Amino acid sequence: MSRNDEVAALLEEFADLLDANGVAYKPSSYRRAAENVREHPNPIESLAAEGEDTVKTVNRVGDAIASKIVEYIETGHIEELDALREELPVDMAGLTSVEGVGPKTVGTLYEELGITDLDELETAAREGRIQEVKGFGAKTEANILDGIEFARQATGRQLLGNARPVADDLRSYLADLDGVGRVEPAGSMRRWRETVGDIDVLAESDDAESVIDHFLAWDHLGDTIEAGEQKASARVNAMRVDLRVIDPSEYGAALQYFTGSKDHNVHLRNIAIDRGLKMNEYGMFDISDVDDPDGGPHVGERIAGETEESMYEALGLPHVPPEMREDTGEIERAADGSLPALVEDGEIRGDLHTHTNWSDGDNTIAEMVAAAEARGYDYHVVTDHATGPGMVGGVGVEDDRLLEQIDEVRAVADESDIAVFTGVEANIDADGDLSVADDVLDQLDVVVASPHSGLGQDRETATDRLIRAIEHPATDVLGHPTGRLINQRPGLPVDYERLAEAAVEHSVALELNASPYRLDLNGEALRTAVEAGATIAIDTDAHRPAELDYVRYGVHTARRGWVETADVLNTRGVAAFTDFLH
Repeated sequence: MSRNDEVAALLEEFADLLDANGVAYKPSSYRRAAENVREHPNPIESLAAEGEDTVKTVNRVGDAIASKIVEYIETGHIEELDALREELPVDMAGLTSVEGVGPKTVGTLYEELGITDLDELETAAREGRIQEVKGFGAKTEANILDGIEFARQATGRQLLGNARPVADDLRSYLADLDGVGRVEPAGSMRRWRETVGDIDVLAESDDAESVIDHFLAWDHLGDTIEAGEQKASARVNAMRVDLRVIDPSEYGAALQYFTGSKDHNVHLRNIAIDRGLKMNEYGMFDISDVDDPDGGPHVGERIAGETEESMYEALGLPHVPPEMREDTGEIERAADGSLPALVEDGEIRGDLHTHTNWSDGDNTIAEMVAAAEARGYDYHVVTDHATGPGMVGGVGVEDDRLLEQIDEVRAVADESDIAVFTGVEANIDADGDLSVADDVLDQLDVVVASPHSGLGQDRETATDRLIRAIEHPATDVLGHPTGRLINQRPGLPVDYERLAEAAVEHSVALELNASPYRLDLNGEALRTAVEAGATIAIDTDAHRPAELDYVRYGVHTARRGWVETADVLNTRGVAAFTDFLH
């Protein structure tokens, strides 16, 4: 991975510190240089190794900035930047993350009140000291205090499951406006990463003003952050939403560019350069006969850009699914025609991990089965929690009650048009034993074995424990293998290769728990699992009918793990599913 981002961040810090010290003109030069370094297709360290003249080939990088870049690459320091930091020892990035607090404000507050970080800024605001500084007032102080709370929230990434519904609602709202064509989320959300920093949406229209006005009138919006001719930003709850309006002729290029990832895009741009092409957010341009290819973003003859597919086709590549775009081999697979046939929305035939009001669910067995039938599923499995480690407050179902539940599940099955299977979510104790008696497990159709306690074990102990649960003859599915909760607890560290090998040997499916609070296994682990030949079960862990919709988070996470339709147990029909169980 190149050091372009690292160097660009230093140049931006340099600009902010100069700005805070009241230096004119120079800050904008450093910011423009930072932007071009960040987006340059070649590693800045490679350019620096060839000397300052080569670094100056980066647009907007002159003698002074080039020398500082080479100095940093060679020594790890920029002497002038160190001096600026010593003169103004503040957390510039943290302080300027507060809306309305720019570098000049940071400089003033440091000089007058000695404020160096967010905590000190909050304390000063609460004590009423900021309003006493010349040029500030009570209202400014109140706005800063409000901004601190939001800045702290914004520093943490939002769960995909919280952000995606907002993007979907906005997409529908914008698409209803006359003159709006394609509307798509972009960024890490379109790649279906488990958390997102903010919500980026691209809308296609040749009437940007009307689209921006329509966006700002959306009744879900809170404060408007900024509004320009082509883009606007506002808040929805604690999330920032950025809208860009794109000309139809450039929409595909913009969607590809703003989807990322950066590493994927840099790799593509390098391929383009090798072919005499220039690839950017405005399209693909033939610059083979252009004297000054750095003369601007539209230099050369545009040969692609209206569709995302055309951008890949111009490079001789098939369209790469957004979930795969992390530069981890997907471009090489596209080049040799071996992209995987990823699992698709709509291919899941049944849910293997669900709960009812027999344990901690909200609904009856009949209601959950009816909801599965309404989704068009072919089958549904009832797997209420058993008692055991990690179950508190009477959540788990005792063994004798599990036997009683079998009769009710079969009675509901008799009245249903889909197949309904009995099951349980058994708890895996610290040694790998299951919390349900073997004679009870033998009478159930499906056994999901999951860890709910002892999640602080080391990697070897945790892996041995899970493998022992896999080896139990009754286990059909290893549920949410790490036990993680995103942004709350990391879960068990696991040797996924060993886990997958054991699962293959004992014909046990590894679960991708589709709850957006879990997404366990994650994409990286899934890729290891399928490469070892493991079977994946995409389950929602639903505790109420609406949570069956979580399946889409599971499908797209599976796509991030390069999981194919054939790898997924519950893309199979009833007969093939029951064959796996036997």
